[in-house]
Order: sequence, then structure tokens, then C-alpha cells
Amino acid sequence: MRSGVKLFNRIYKWLLPGMKIKRWILLSWIGLTIFSLGFMLFVNLKTPLDIELALMDLIKNTTGFEIPSIWIDLILIIIGLSLLLVGIWKWFRSIYEAVVPDKETSLVDMIYSRRRLEHGFKIVTIGGGTGLSSLLRGLKIYSSNITAVVTVADDGGSSGKLRKEMGVLPPGDIRNCLVALADEEGSMSELFQYRFVDSESLGGHSFGNLLIAAMTEVFGDFESAIKQAGKILAIRGKVLPATLSPVILCAIMEDGQTVTGESEVTHDNRKIEKVFIRPDDCEPPAEVKEAIADADLIILGPGSLYTSVIPNLLVKNLANAVGKSRATTVYVCNVMTQPGETDGYTASDHVSALKKHAPGIRIDYCLVNDEIPAKSLLKKYEIEGQEPVKTDVIKLDEMGVKVITASLISQTVMVRHDSEKLAERIMKLLEETNTARSQKITPMLGILSESQ
Repeated sequence: MRSGVKLFNRIYKWLLPGMKIKRWILLSWIGLTIFSLGFMLFVNLKTPLDIELALMDLIKNTTGFEIPSIWIDLILIIIGLSLLLVGIWKWFRSIYEAVVPDKETSLVDMIYSRRRLEHGFKIVTIGGGTGLSSLLRGLKIYSSNITAVVTVADDGGSSGKLRKEMGVLPPGDIRNCLVALADEEGSMSELFQYRFVDSESLGGHSFGNLLIAAMTEVFGDFESAIKQAGKILAIRGKVLPATLSPVILCAIMEDGQTVTGESEVTHDNRKIEKVFIRPDDCEPPAEVKEAIADADLIILGPGSLYTSVIPNLLVKNLANAVGKSRATTVYVCNVMTQPGETDGYTASDHVSALKKHAPGIRIDYCLVNDEIPAKSLLKKYEIEGQEPVKTDVIKLDEMGVKVITASLISQTVMVRHDSEKLAERIMKLLEETNTARSQKITPMLGILSESQ
């Protein structure tokens, strides 16, 4: 009974004034009727009235010309088909203009783009910070089957305040990833990134962080809040926290002392020997495990090694899930060393640290930038004690990791990964490995078929 009432209400709404739908449905119906009539006359089917003769007499009496009957049939078919197509087009156009306020993208382009992206490779990214959001911004051009697994160990800035005051998981890195995956990074994305400055109570907070914190209370949990925020931004893919437990990042420094808190670890200039999280028994959400198991490609980084990438792998069973996955696993190495975290680190040192903290992990490829930054930029980094990460191919090869070098950076005020270059090279690798995998499987299928 209720379903019948709902159906009636939906039909009734379509008939309400101002919908700009009824006129085009009516035009389509008239066009279909005229086309059907013309087709019936053309194939010499009987009609209730001798319409063909009546139209011929009407034209002869008004114009003085006598037109063959087949012309009448063809004119009816052409007029009917034209009205039908115009009506359908205007009908869909009216719906499109109501649903999509931005008219710059054509309907056919939008449908084609979304359908193409839906069939894209299944990609899982694991990390945090600006590096991960930059990567996602490039990947969304190629696929909407993206799952971003994001660290929730942050305890500084706006995220740290909300974590202490409201007890929510830190939303900062997750907010950046949501914006990066937004279908169109327009006004809504700018709003999410807007940071309050001239306010005693809101100073330092971004609007997106506050919205996610509010949604957590409204919808009951952090995971639901992220999904609702994703709907608002119409993101291409999913953003998931590495764990739903409130974790604390700790680090054992080279002198044996322990530093507690991600923000404290970041600002401590001593060399890091090892990092760990509390509690150490926290589990990843089921959706994270499923995404890793189904992935075609898993990407670690880019981002701060000890505070953005490794904390995710310390979540119980997450690293093992990556190791067991059939997916190709790529580590995107940072472009520059980071003071207090990776001073003097080579590419193999980064990979060694990952394997040391997550023994169950498997890394197939290490993607490293080989473009030399401008001297003016290098001098700025030298002041901070930073230098380009060196690629030691031999050591990586001994570790069973294949090295891929490419020009991956953009050089503006800072040296950072270029979203488009990075995504393009990753997709090229994915296509190559997918082709190689298919070539291996095909002969096996042939052998199996022969044996049967």
C-alpha cells in the first residue's frame, strides 16, 4: 500500500506546473504517433481512416499540386521522427540542467567520463599529508575506483584541537583527500579548505574539519561522516581511515628516549630509530581490507615516511593484507629528505624502514624522481638541511624491488610531486603489469584447455 502511494506521489510530482518536463513528453508522444502513422502507410498497413487520401486532397485543394502517396508517407515519417528526437533531447536536457548547475560540461561528456572512470583500475592508496592528496588529484582522471586509506594519528593544528575537544578522529588529512577526489574542485571544495583566521574560538580551524566533526555527531560515527562529506563533494572513489580507533603515534629516538604524539615526533630533530602506535591492537575497517584484497594496484606514499605512511602499516593486519593481496605494490619515494625523519636517507633506506616496521608487506616497485631541481630551489632546501633523495638501484635490486625513475616533479616555490606526471607514470606501470599478467595467464589457459 505504501509503495503504491509513493509511486503515485512520484508520478504526480512529474505532472506539477513548472517542471518543464510535460511539454517535451507530449511533443515526443505526438512525434511517435505521427512517425508510426507514416510508417504504417509506407508499408501499406490499414488505418482506421483513409488519412493518406485525405492529406493528398488537402494539399491539392490548398496548393494546387498533386503529390504522390509515398511522399505523404515519407513526410509523416520525417516530421514524426524529428518531433520525437527533439522531444526526447529537450526532456533529458531539462533534467540535466536541473540536476547539474554547471553548464560548462556537456551531458554526453559527463556521462562518457563517468562511465569510463567506473571501469577504471581498482587502486588503493595508503598514506597521508599533502603528498597523498596530490597523488589522488592526478589519479582521479583515470579511475573512480580509488580507495584512499588515510592515517588518523595526527594530533596537531585544527585536527588536534578537535580531537581533544570533541573526541573525534583527526579530520585534516581526510578532508584534504576528499577535496582532492572531488569531481569538480569548485566553490564547495574551496569552502571545505577555508580556514578561519580572525576568530578567537574558530581561529586555525578549517570549515571542512568542523563540518566532518559536526557530521560525526549527527550521523553517529566518523566513518558515516566521511561518506556523507564525500557525497557533498561528489568524490571519485572512497576515503577511509586506516583505523577507527583513536591512535597515538610514538617514536623511539636514536638516544633511546620515547617521544609521544605525531606533532612532537615531527618537530623533534633527533634521528628516529622506530615508531609505534598505541593501542597496538587496533584493526582497520572491514571496507579497507576488502579494498586491498580486490585492488589491482596498491600505492604507498608519497608523504612523510614515519608520520604519514608507516603509521597506517602499524595498524594490526593492514600490512599483512597488503602482502597477501594479488595487487602490484608501488612505493612512491619522496623527492626530498625530511629533517628529523629521513636525514641522509636514500631510496633503499625508505624501503628498508617500511619493511622493518611492516615485515609482512611486499613492495614490487619503487618509483623515484630523476629530474634535478633548479639550483635556486636546492639552495633553499640546503638551508633547512634537505637534499634530493638519492636512488641506489643496486641495493633496491638486492632487496627484490624494481626501480622506476622518471621526471615526476613540479618546480614552483617548492619541489613537489606533480599530480599529473606522477599519475601518468603510475597508470603506465599498471597497464604494463596488467598486460604482462595477461600474457602469463593466456598460455596457462591453453594448457588447461588441452588437458581437458
